[in-house]
Amino acid sequence: MTRDKAPLRVAGRPVGPRLRAGVPALSRRVTTRLRTELPVYAQLPGEELDGDIADIVQRTLRLFADVIERRRPPDDAELERQRESAGQRAEEGVPLDSILTAYHLGAAMAWEVIAEGAGPGDLTDLQELFALTLDLQRRLTSAVSGAYLDARQVLDAEDHGGRHALLAALLAGEIPPGGRPAGFGMRPAAAYAVLALALGPHPDEDGTGPRAAIAARRKLRRVREVLNAYAGEPALTALDARGGTALLPVPPDAPPQDSGAVEMWPELCATVRQAADAAGAELYAAAEVAAPGGVPEAVARTGEVVALARRTGRPPGLYRLSDVLLEYQLTRPSAALPQLAALLEPLDGRPELLATVEEYVRCGQDRRVAAEALHVHPNTVDYRLRRVAALTGLSAGSASDLAVLRAALVARRV
Repeated sequence: MTRDKAPLRVAGRPVGPRLRAGVPALSRRVTTRLRTELPVYAQLPGEELDGDIADIVQRTLRLFADVIERRRPPDDAELERQRESAGQRAEEGVPLDSILTAYHLGAAMAWEVIAEGAGPGDLTDLQELFALTLDLQRRLTSAVSGAYLDARQVLDAEDHGGRHALLAALLAGEIPPGGRPAGFGMRPAAAYAVLALALGPHPDEDGTGPRAAIAARRKLRRVREVLNAYAGEPALTALDARGGTALLPVPPDAPPQDSGAVEMWPELCATVRQAADAAGAELYAAAEVAAPGGVPEAVARTGEVVALARRTGRPPGLYRLSDVLLEYQLTRPSAALPQLAALLEPLDGRPELLATVEEYVRCGQDRRVAAEALHVHPNTVDYRLRRVAALTGLSAGSASDLAVLRAALVARRV
């Protein structure tokens, strides 16, 4: 127990409540100094500096106030958020020395507030305050360093260990049914949800400097967190800032693959939406369920589905082969493909006519919806469609001609 229950005071004022009341302003000053004095923090994305970093600064300053008011050091549980933050910075490649320097800078600025106005009569309280501050800084340094090094060890192990070997073997088609990758003991799942992902840039990924690189790593970390949560374990991923492949183990009690794909679809759609929100970027994805031996073909197919969804003007989201069957078939090698595309050559030089056909087809042949999307009167849509029929010989009002028009549009895009 401390020498008495009276609050620690400096210049006649209780220090703990004064420090706590000043946390918002002090955290802004600390964040500003991090940005101006530590180059790595200046290069962090603005979203991160004003979000995660500002949050951990505020939490740590409030922890200072807690320690002073209780006159005892924090327990391990109270340092958990600092550990989590250190692990996240490790994944983003922020150097450990910069992180520790940031904590020391924040402690120094907190001490300036604590000791403000101190006089000779405050010596006893200042001594205890200084001892509490040094002890807290020691505990923070130990917790942050340990969590950072643990995270780096896990990341290095993942890069060179079992999951990497398993993923490489699955992508290469080197696993026989019920088998394991050669030379490694990790058994594959009975089936995988194979995802192809195409990620757009985060707003902070502008340019090629360290700021953009950190924003890209941060984006990928958050996407992986969502995928891991879906799988209930670390997913097998080969991702960079533009996307890649993810293999999510199908639970052993899931239905057989054909029905399992249907059962899993709502959850996969929700996972892709969560990943897009977490990334803060546009995300196209395609998925299908495959046994280990079918992973290479599924990877190739889902990659094509993603590319087709993007090239044919569909919105971001999750797609399957059945969503782009016509487009997929039309991309197979065929002498008919260039001839289909050539059907629309009479519209070259008339972009308003081509855009009207595309919008009319996209809107399900609803002239009013198409007109609204094109910002024209419905009668204008009718006129343009008549011009298209006159130039191409294909009438959008004919079911058979409409099917040919749609196929020609797809062929022209691909």
